Amino acid sequence: MSTFLLEVVTPERKVYAQDVNMIVVKGVYGELGILPNHIPLVSPLKIAPVAVKIGNKTEYIAVNGGFMEVRKDKVVILAESAEMPASIDVDRARAAKERAEKRLAEARKDEIDFRRAELALQRAMNRIDTSTRK
Repeated sequence: MSTFLLEVVTPERKVYAQDVNMIVVKGVYGELGILPNHIPLVSPLKIAPVAVKIGNKTEYIAVNGGFMEVRKDKVVILAESAEMPASIDVDRARAAKERAEKRLAEARKDEIDFRRAELALQRAMNRIDTSTRK
């Protein structure tokens, strides 16, 4: 089966680099499935898990926004932050979720605080969701 190189890169480090058979990402305009030899493409990404298919197994990476660049034999995800399920501290993510929910309830009048709390909640829920998909 054909493969392509997937790299997930954050400003701090390279989180993932491996030959894969397929990836499924959530772009801002919808879900995208990428196979080898896909047409070149650039898409902004939502805060959501990226499903990585290698043979018969599926791995997940918690990606918190960014961009995806698809080339013929390589896909690069430039993420604001990204974590593998094994490195996610679930208790910390749950605490962040609770803090964000509290801030959302309090920030109804201030649009900037509301948006920050909303994004924090999305990131926390993405990390919790990804950690349970091991």
